[in-house]
Amino acid sequence: MKSGPSGVTAPSGFLAAGLHAGIKKTPALDLALVVSEDPGPIAGVFTTNRILAAPIQVCRAHLRRGKGQAIFINSGNANACTGRTGQAAAVEMARRAADLLGLPHHTVFVSSTGVIGQPLPMGPLRRGLPKLIARLRREGGREAARAIMTTDTTVKEAALSARIAGRTIWIGGMAKGSGMIHPDMATMLAFVTTNAAIDRRALQRALVTSVDQSFHRISVDGDTSTNDTVLCLANGTAGNPVLRAGSKHLAVFQQLLDRVCQDLALQVCRDGEGATKLVRIEVAGARTQAEAQSVAKSVATSALVKTALFGEDANWGRIMAAVGRSGVRIVPSKITLSFDRVPIVKRGVSLGPVAERKIARVVKRKEFSIRVNLGLGSARWWIWTTDLSHEYVTINASYRT
Repeated sequence: MKSGPSGVTAPSGFLAAGLHAGIKKTPALDLALVVSEDPGPIAGVFTTNRILAAPIQVCRAHLRRGKGQAIFINSGNANACTGRTGQAAAVEMARRAADLLGLPHHTVFVSSTGVIGQPLPMGPLRRGLPKLIARLRREGGREAARAIMTTDTTVKEAALSARIAGRTIWIGGMAKGSGMIHPDMATMLAFVTTNAAIDRRALQRALVTSVDQSFHRISVDGDTSTNDTVLCLANGTAGNPVLRAGSKHLAVFQQLLDRVCQDLALQVCRDGEGATKLVRIEVAGARTQAEAQSVAKSVATSALVKTALFGEDANWGRIMAAVGRSGVRIVPSKITLSFDRVPIVKRGVSLGPVAERKIARVVKRKEFSIRVNLGLGSARWWIWTTDLSHEYVTINASYRT
């Protein structure tokens, strides 16, 4: 039985496909294509890494025109740190796809993921693209999501709908990511589609807001990549009144987009390379949001905290140490610390063996929260993190081999 539309093809008017072209050494799928039957506005958010992969440079240039209709992705090769040759390859990806699809070049966006520093093999890409276009269909969303995977162990898709002005609006998406995950941007690719009619500026603002509440709130290992990309393409086929800044219906669209992006982000985090735990770090009582963010990130990225989580060791002292090295001015005697609302530290000191036994049970759960209250103000910030396991080292020690 064939599966129906999912992920990026859940909204009306979108087609997708994936296939194995030979970029990867294994038979795994390595080319994906998402196409809208109608052009529309497109929004994008990219890595803050100062070393940018060639596809991002092409996407940024095309984004200035504000229109999109197709996204062409390869896995198995990042096309990063590849100089002029890599830049030419990324440009050719967009132009070749545009020519075969009969679209303006600036409406085709490209993305790559995989090993850094190796030339993108254009032979398999050139031979595979016509076959990929021939496979485009409404049921191709899951196949495309599989084709963008690298060290991922699971396909990552999400789709939700809501009624706006009497019309059904769908937002769907797919993502890849498992390692090199950290905010600004988290290392991953995510492609989101919607059949909503929306103004380009409103779409860009909505995407930035959603990314800040999702992909910027996950950390697996503290690394960000050269290729991180989130694109959101709209085609307006839902027939709703065009959503613009100030529109009374824009808040509904924003909530829907937030939920889809958070769903995809959590799927990425849960699939963190070798991860066995998903933990929400919440920092409250800070003077400013920036200080709350610094403390949360310090805890979330601490190797000692993350290995304790893997060992199911309720070592709250490592969390206190991470708070103290965050660079934020703190008052130890005002700090409280709890695991899933079970307190362990009050006024900077332990609540004793009974409390420790309670949190020892909490850390055996697959998912839980750690809350730190600094007792200095009203600002707060949160982030999802994972543990750090033996498997993470195994995967990354042999990634290129």
